[in-house]
Amino acid sequence: MVLFEHPLSSYAQKVKIALREKGLAFDRSLPEDFGTGRRDTAFAAANPRSEVPVLLPDDAPAVFDSTVILEYIEERWPEPPLLPSDPSARAVARMTEEICDTQYEAVNWGFGEILWFSRAEGELAQRLKEAAVRDTAAIQDWLTKRLGEAEWFGGTRFGLADAAAAPMVNRSVYYGLGPAGGSALARWHERLRSRPSVEKTFAEFDQAAEAMTRMAAYYRASGRRREYRDHRLEWMVRSGGLEVVRLGIEENTIRFSWPG
Repeated sequence: MVLFEHPLSSYAQKVKIALREKGLAFDRSLPEDFGTGRRDTAFAAANPRSEVPVLLPDDAPAVFDSTVILEYIEERWPEPPLLPSDPSARAVARMTEEICDTQYEAVNWGFGEILWFSRAEGELAQRLKEAAVRDTAAIQDWLTKRLGEAEWFGGTRFGLADAAAAPMVNRSVYYGLGPAGGSALARWHERLRSRPSVEKTFAEFDQAAEAMTRMAAYYRASGRRREYRDHRLEWMVRSGGLEVVRLGIEENTIRFSWPG
């Protein structure tokens, strides 16, 4: 089984955590054409959006979209379960995943556009960073209330919601925007880091993050284009970064979703 992925992708990270929690063997592959817009490759054939992750099972068609992949994994390899048996509890887990995949990912992604790719400077950069700080705090407050006094988001058992939240909160920690020390969410993050599935996934993130600082110029020179789609685009525009989008279009250093 092969997983097309990028170690910095929060979506790929949650899939890797799930696969490792299930004890499933897989090979990681970073598509050479990722972000280039090419349509003549195995990666593009597996996912017309040219987004990671994409799971290539040995004996089944390719599966793309991280949420769909998690559902596929849970249905095909149900043990150990990552979703509770109660329908209401399952809905709660999926709603937590949805918030992480949309609103939280957009904030982290936008902050990274400034930190790693210098999409804005001066007053605009400061305004976008302040928006990221504000929105990160709001989402972490929501997650903290969601967690309550439980050990995991699913209660006593690590599950899908934990796998989805893990890369989002960890990226905030990397950015210096982690939850307040001693808070329930901070304690959850510490517990999380000791799980083998998470520890290995976070180590891959750390290694890639170090390399990304050397790749920023390549992205800015159109070697690869970052994808401004749905929630990411919304966050950038509403946070005051319309000029970032305009300049990215003009310089051809950003891309939008397929088809196009």
